[in-house]
Amino acid sequence: MLAAANAAPAAEVNIYTTREPGLIQPLLDAFTNSTGITVNTVFLKDGLAERVASEGDSSPADILMTVDAGNLIDLVEKGLTQPVDSETLKGAIPEQLRDPDGNWFALSMRARVVYAAKDLDIDSITYEQLASPDWQGKLCIRSGQHPYNTALIAAYIAHHGADEAEKWLTGLKGNLARKPAGGDREGAKDILGGICDIAVGNSYYVGLMRSGRGGEEQKAWGDAIKVILPTFENGGTHVNISGAAVAKHSPNRDEAVKLLEYLVSDEAQEIYAKANFEYPVKPGVAADPIIAELGELNVDAKPLTEIVANRKAASELVDKVGFDN
Repeated sequence: MLAAANAAPAAEVNIYTTREPGLIQPLLDAFTNSTGITVNTVFLKDGLAERVASEGDSSPADILMTVDAGNLIDLVEKGLTQPVDSETLKGAIPEQLRDPDGNWFALSMRARVVYAAKDLDIDSITYEQLASPDWQGKLCIRSGQHPYNTALIAAYIAHHGADEAEKWLTGLKGNLARKPAGGDREGAKDILGGICDIAVGNSYYVGLMRSGRGGEEQKAWGDAIKVILPTFENGGTHVNISGAAVAKHSPNRDEAVKLLEYLVSDEAQEIYAKANFEYPVKPGVAADPIIAELGELNVDAKPLTEIVANRKAASELVDKVGFDN
């Protein structure tokens, strides 16, 4: 009995996450099997920052995991994270996909791509060309105020400045086939239905549709399109991320860092690629075959911190040009 009473508590790490834990559970199970460290997850669809802030220095959170770079950087700006200096993380994650001070790290990527009707005579396009009058009445897209699109507009500002971004967004509005609405998959649906010729959507939805995970109807949507990886002129393809940070008051900091380092290992990055059709952040790790078929991804070199800094300006431009009206 005495030996049991004096035994060290089992090692654990606690994740607060805004993404469904089921998407990453295979990774967490593999980590526990490898290290013996138990992983506990708390799913918070909304209010993650508020929850951690209210818990203060007694918070049990070790890792804060979100979708969208902006959400991660918000956590940093609210003083809810702490820096991590890890050669493993720095060696695995390209510089533009992590905080220069080590406060957050990308773990997987999704590209903002173009869906096109299969019979359309096009196999390359730039983001700039989406505003060309050639596409008048032919473009479908979700709300300009959705984070996926404000991030893309913010990236455009980072490349060209606010004035040029306003002209571009006005051009996009003029090319709309319908009011911006729905999700990315509706763009593929509407291409199949003949409403538009091209749509803007995220790469991982192509995997979800074509794999049949969304049902036979969505498989037909995915099979009706071809996918183009657009680039900025003199740049690459815009990506957003899922990522994580170590919480400021993490009670299990060493275990938290160990888990982050595991999540950028070859094994974990391959699991990420198959779990939700996302791109691995670690160079050299293969994407799921459905995503690999889209072509080689040339990630834009603009730092995500620079892009996120333009989010407010991007949102204001959406309203200024009446994009969603």
